[in-house]
Amino acid sequence: MATDTHAAGHAADAVSAPGMPQLDFSNWGNQIFWLLITLVVIYFVLSRIALPRIAAVLAERQGTITNDIAAAEELKAKAGEAEEAYNKALLDARAEAQRIVAETKAEIQAELDAATAKADAEIAAKASESEKAIAEIRAGAVESIREVAADTANEIVAALGGKADAKSVTAAVEARMKG
Repeated sequence: MATDTHAAGHAADAVSAPGMPQLDFSNWGNQIFWLLITLVVIYFVLSRIALPRIAAVLAERQGTITNDIAAAEELKAKAGEAEEAYNKALLDARAEAQRIVAETKAEIQAELDAATAKADAEIAAKASESEKAIAEIRAGAVESIREVAADTANEIVAALGGKADAKSVTAAVEARMKG
């Protein structure tokens, strides 16, 4: 029963209240006072604690962004320098390769010229030896022809019934050989 009385007391209070206390004009002075106090406290908390922290974070971020941009510019410059160095090294390497090719061609040409000169000298020496051998063969052939001609002339004269002396046969063969 005590609970019934207690519940009935609250119901009577709720019925006698004029409505929401926030809309009761008699309480507005208190509400405005505490609203102002709360707003001032919130303002001081935000301005002294939260906003400086936010400003510090924003400044740190701006500094980081600025540093990153500067680092990126520096890296871009280094990349440009590296590219220039690479292109220069590439050109130098190509020039060196061309120089090596030219030197190698010159060496090969010199070796080829030397080998050609050596081969020409060997050919000339062999040709000279061959000409000497041919001259010796010719001389031997001419001598053999003289002997054969003299022997043939002696045989012909003997076959015809004459007698020829060796001097006259040799003179006739020599005269005929000269032209």
